Amino acid sequence: MNRTRHRVIYADTDAGQVVYYANYFRFFETGRREIFRQLGIDFKKLMDAGIIAPVVESHCNYFAPAVYDDLLGIETYITELKDKTIRFEYVIRNESGKMIVSGYTVNVFADSGLMKSISIPKEVKSAVKVDEKPNTAR
Repeated sequence: MNRTRHRVIYADTDAGQVVYYANYFRFFETGRREIFRQLGIDFKKLMDAGIIAPVVESHCNYFAPAVYDDLLGIETYITELKDKTIRFEYVIRNESGKMIVSGYTVNVFADSGLMKSISIPKEVKSAVKVDEKPNTAR
């Protein structure tokens, strides 16, 4: 599990200064990047080698709004590791600990030139530790 933070900037919000719903998927991406970094996985090096991991499934549950200047905590969990896919689950909370959103993505590893799925590289599989699913009870 990884925890990182994000301060809501003006560009994250809509006209009402509430975080635009699709931006939570950007925050999920931040969580994925940081959990890989924590595990010692250099995703840029994988991309340079022609390996990508696009999102093939995503879901987000919205519980409360986040607004301009909120400091959000992004919790990222790896809850499933298969031969070609990895499932990340996320919980985003505000500074008081209130759950703002929860969700997940499934990413498939692929050859960027052929755009075909591949087995997850050994160095990634050996570094990944599968977490328990997060508690998303409100």
